[in-house]
Amino acid sequence: MSAILKSRIRAPSFLSKVKTAEELIPLFKHGQYIGWSGFTGVGGPKVVPSALSKHVEENNLKGKLAFNLFVGASADVDIESKWADLDMLLRRSPHQVGKPIANAINDGRTQFFDKHLSMWPQDLTYGYYTRFKENNSLDIAIIEATGIAEDGSIILGPSVGATPELVSVADKVIIELNTRLPSFEGLHDINMPVAPPFRKPYPILNCHDRCGTPGLPIDPSKIVGIVESQAVDTVPANTPSDEMSRNIAGHLVHFFENEVKVGRMPENLHPLQSGIGNVANAIVEGLAEASFKELNVWTEVLQDSFLEFFESGKLNTATATSVRLTPEGFERFFKGWDVFSDKLTLRSQTVSNHPELIRRLGVIAMNTPVEVDIYAHANSTNVSGSRMLHGIGGSGDFLRNAKLSVMHTPSVRPTKTDPLGLSCIVPFATHVDHTEHDLDVLVTEQGLADLRGLSPKERSREIISKCAHPAYRDILSEYVERAEFAMRKKKSLHEPHILRDAFRLHVNLEEKGTMRIDKW
Repeated sequence: MSAILKSRIRAPSFLSKVKTAEELIPLFKHGQYIGWSGFTGVGGPKVVPSALSKHVEENNLKGKLAFNLFVGASADVDIESKWADLDMLLRRSPHQVGKPIANAINDGRTQFFDKHLSMWPQDLTYGYYTRFKENNSLDIAIIEATGIAEDGSIILGPSVGATPELVSVADKVIIELNTRLPSFEGLHDINMPVAPPFRKPYPILNCHDRCGTPGLPIDPSKIVGIVESQAVDTVPANTPSDEMSRNIAGHLVHFFENEVKVGRMPENLHPLQSGIGNVANAIVEGLAEASFKELNVWTEVLQDSFLEFFESGKLNTATATSVRLTPEGFERFFKGWDVFSDKLTLRSQTVSNHPELIRRLGVIAMNTPVEVDIYAHANSTNVSGSRMLHGIGGSGDFLRNAKLSVMHTPSVRPTKTDPLGLSCIVPFATHVDHTEHDLDVLVTEQGLADLRGLSPKERSREIISKCAHPAYRDILSEYVERAEFAMRKKKSLHEPHILRDAFRLHVNLEEKGTMRIDKW
């Protein structure tokens, strides 16, 4: 036992539980239901899962030692990809990132089910996902921590995610105590699950309010092993903002400035939620450069760009369930610990994505779809209606309940044969995660469509004229005119569609590599 590990375990009775990952391998059996901590690739276990994949590889157990894996969102991409390549994933939920696991899902080797991230942990505690088992519980939960307090509560790391729910329904718990990371003590606000009808409201009125405990309470009898870890999370470098993403950010900042001017928003806006990616980064950069001050953030994930936002002095507080930083970002975070930790709270995803809190606080939600159709139905998950990308994540939690629901996307994406081959504005979304009722604003690099109060027919024209790429405006406008002409005869003009033509752009993409059809 290393000196630093011993110093991090402040409850003496836990010292006897220290083991190696290899000693714990016999606990794992084919078909078990396993939970991991972590959210968006940080804060998850690494030593034990890596030891398991090594055991499978060295003993020719591919497909013979596999599990039903549950993680609050995506896991470490390298580790989970290894599990997918070794066919160690019988079932996975509710969100994932990485080509190997996406391939396993789309090849049918891994059964995957998608769920809103605010609802997934509570449904786990209801026994919905373990109802096929005799004891209706997870067999083992593996949790990364950065310390154990005197009272035996667990000090988590850079994410909370679904960890409270995972440990509450697990028969056995393994703690990976990461001594390479500093202790994250003081950052967390942990709420353990309470089943209806005994739930009480979360007394949160501001982004910085806390109502839980700093550590994760856990029954010591469940803990079957504590493993020292010095592994770091694999977080790829952030995609830098480009002209396209900066244009999107510029349209949004201008829109927010006008909302303040006409009195629909306060001068410091409302708490901001933003997704992951270069567009999200560009929006944060744009807000940091704009005239807004004393901003607050209520979101799922904080990226490196938020560190600059904090340092600019324009961001008061931020709450999230994960700090997804690059290695350089974490180094910067730890150096500025006194500044950042004073303004940051990490909560469970049940709280960070809680519909009532999002609505109470008046959050501004901003997320990226796969495609949006002319009536503002949005697809976040299934490319061409069938191929799973990552999962819905928390976008539905926020878009359905926000004061202002925004989706931002490039107007086009390149294909192998056409740099403008895929229009993100389509006649009919091939899969609908967010209905027309959930979306207030759509913005691309071309412009911003304010859809509030518009009928579907009015929306179609606003979206095409403001958001569609010039290469597709005439194609989409002609579809609208043809659909209205056809549906006028049938007295079906509310959301007119010609079913045989609705997916014509997608069919052309499959056959010719571009959505730019020659004619209808």
